[in-house]
Amino acid sequence: MAKKGVEKNTRNKAKHTKLLKKKKEKLRLEKEVHKAKIKAIQDRAKEQKEENPLTKEDL
Repeated sequence: MAKKGVEKNTRNKAKHTKLLKKKKEKLRLEKEVHKAKIKAIQDRAKEQKEENPLTKEDL
């Protein structure tokens, strides 16, 4: 027997899709920013290491 009334899943489907898309975009951007920060830290550490290489006598 078919259901009567308004279909359950279609009422807020567009709104839900929009919110999920926004959430995924936010997570993607956060991930990119995090990656960029880590890369900058690694680059700075590499530069410092190249400028002042440690030798066994320094330790």
